[in-house]
This record gives sequence, structure tokens and C-alpha cells, in this order.
Amino acid sequence: MSGLGKESVTWVEIDEGGEGQRIDNFLFKHLKGVPKSHIYRILRGEVRVNKKRIDQTYRLQMGDVLRIPPIRVAEKPETEYVPATEFPILYEDEALIAINKPAGTAVHGGSGVSFGVIEQMRSARPQAKFLELVHRLDRETSGVLLIAKKRSALVGMHEIMREGNSDKRYYALVLGEWHNARQHVKLPLHKFDTPQGEKRVMVREDGQQSHTIFNLQKNWPGYALLEAELKTGRTHQIRVHLSHLGFPIAGDDKYGDFARNKELMKQGLKRMFLHAHSISFKHPLTEEPLTIDAPLAPELQKFLERLDKAL
Repeated sequence: MSGLGKESVTWVEIDEGGEGQRIDNFLFKHLKGVPKSHIYRILRGEVRVNKKRIDQTYRLQMGDVLRIPPIRVAEKPETEYVPATEFPILYEDEALIAINKPAGTAVHGGSGVSFGVIEQMRSARPQAKFLELVHRLDRETSGVLLIAKKRSALVGMHEIMREGNSDKRYYALVLGEWHNARQHVKLPLHKFDTPQGEKRVMVREDGQQSHTIFNLQKNWPGYALLEAELKTGRTHQIRVHLSHLGFPIAGDDKYGDFARNKELMKQGLKRMFLHAHSISFKHPLTEEPLTIDAPLAPELQKFLERLDKAL
């Protein structure tokens, strides 16, 4: 998009990246650094779509020509370099990409992280007109992460997830010996900020309704491998449900057993053992059934082999 930072009119032709968006949301994204109050002011007066006035609720159509008046944007310092990174691709078509996200990588920039998966993917694919996260994974969690390549796919996937029509499954190695083959856990979760400004979650009666089903895969002395089925998708849901039950995830630095985590590091487990291993849903555009699997990271596989050898 040309002309920002200079005093000139900008003309934008809407492609499928902007199709269906409300014009105010489109302008917030494209005029970064401009106060919202100023954007609403130009919307009331000087913005035109196909030479006509519109209001802030107008949804953009493919091929619309948008006139944006001259705007002075505070000159920003050089934006931080974002390395172009292609992550391991598990599935890709014209609408969706599924990657196997490594542990320790944030999904997007913010809260102390200058860039994440989505910024690195955009940097690696400058020709892509549209790349947006479908959902999120904690920074410390590895596994299947979906990215939409079209707005229609993003909207469709959000509807699938909101209606509970996707099946997300995770592997978690917990401390302790788990006995139930299949256990439903329904504990309400409440989000709060620590005095240091970190986001945390706790079980609390007035929290959001949350539901996880745990399936026992294997027991070792002092450890159990569980498969978690997410029925709701709350922040830190699996981690907090397990910690509250007295089965913290191995290597969890927020809700785990910190003394045991130090021991685990010496034994080669230097990260949290939580991995989004599978997601199933009907494709948002073709309605074909789709299951995407992410193999366990080598360091997690090695740790399980270590437990097997110790038996």
C-alpha cells in the first residue's frame, strides 16, 4: 500500500484479503499508528468507496476501490527484522496450511516477543496476500497449528471451532500414576494477571465452563502419557486441569512441579511435554473430512524411549 507517511491520497483495490471485512477494521489494520478516533473522523468525511460515501459498518466487496485521504503517520523507527522461516508443513492446499510448530516459538508477536510464527511465515511468503492464524498454541506447546490462506477459510474454520465441530487432541506426559482409562474433567477456569503482569489461569467456581477428556495411553513408574481431547478451548486449559488434579505436566514452567522439572532437565527433557498431535474437521470450503497429524518432536520421543528402557 503506497502513500502512508507522505501527504498523498492512497487508492486501494480490495482483493480477497480484504473482502467481507468491515471498513473500519480494514483501516485499523492498514493505517497502523493512526489513532482510532482519527480513522473514524476520516470515515465520516473523506474516505470513499467507488467514489461514494459509506459508513463504518460497510463490508468491503472484491474489486471495491477505496480512497484514503492524506494522513500523516508518525515516522516509525526501522521495523525490527523478522526472519523468513518456513516451518515443517503437515498439510497445504489453496485455503489452509497446517504446520508442526516447534516448542519455544510464539504463534504471534506481542507481550515481550517481537515476532512469532505468523510474522515469520508472512516474511517467508511475501507473495501471499492473506495469512492469518486460525487458532493459537501456547509458546511452550508443539504440534499442529492451522493458518488460513483465505478470509473465507478463516471465517469457516472459526465457525467450525465455535460450533464444536473439530476434534483437537494433545499428548501430555504427566507426573504421577494415572488410573482411569478415560476421564472427563469439567472444571471452570478463571484468567488473571500476576503482579508481574503475566497471564495465568486457575480453577475457580465463577470461571468459564471448561471440559477436557483424558485417555490413558501408557503408565511408567511415576509418569503417565495421556491423550487430551479438548471439548472447549480455554487458555492453558489442559495444563491447569491436570495441575489442579495433582498430575502436573512434565516440564511445565507455569503450573508444574518446579523441583521435578530441574531433575527432568538433567535427564534430557528441557521443555514442557505437551504436543498438539492431531486435529480433525470437515474442510471449510470443500467439506471433505480432514485429519492432520503431527509427529512427536524428537526430544519428546527420546524421553519416552528413556522411560521404556528404565522399566
